[in-house]
Amino acid sequence: MSKCTIDHTQQDVVQKLNEQQSSMPQELMESGKVFLNRQLSQETLNEVFHLLKKYDLATEMERAERDSKMQQLFL
Repeated sequence: MSKCTIDHTQQDVVQKLNEQQSSMPQELMESGKVFLNRQLSQETLNEVFHLLKKYDLATEMERAERDSKMQQLFL
C-alpha cells in the first residue's frame, strides 16, 4: 500500500471501520472498535484507515495480510 499525504481523523477511521463491518471478521471488528476508543497518533490513524480502505474489494490473500497487520496494531 502506498503512503497517503492526507491525515485522517479518528472519526474518519471509525466511519471506515463501520463501512467495512460486513466484510470483516467479527472479532477483528470488535478489537478495532476498542482500539479506536484510545488516543492514537496521526500515523496510526492513517495506517488503520489505509488498511481498511477498499478492504471489501481486496483479494482473500490481501485481506489476510491486512487482518494480520490490524491484529498486531489492535493488541
